[in-house]
Amino acid sequence: MPTIPERPRLNPHFVFRWEPSQNAHILLYPEGLIKLSLEAAEIISRCDGVRTTAAIIAELDAAFPGHAEAIAADTHAFIATAGDKGWLREA
Repeated sequence: MPTIPERPRLNPHFVFRWEPSQNAHILLYPEGLIKLSLEAAEIISRCDGVRTTAAIIAELDAAFPGHAEAIAADTHAFIATAGDKGWLREA
């Protein structure tokens, strides 16, 4: 079972930014780039190493009300997967 970082932050080997040519937020790394969905970008933008996973979920729930269970499940799943892939790490 994947481990979910308590205070996730972006791995310093990745750069998170808007890429006009992709018309999307991306994670840029030396070997290439990862095009992110809108939902993934909303989550990653909050992974600053200060906010807890619970705080990120609360912020997303406030920004997109009415979907609390889906937001919690999807955020946990994304942060776990991103951690396993090395995009995110514990602060």
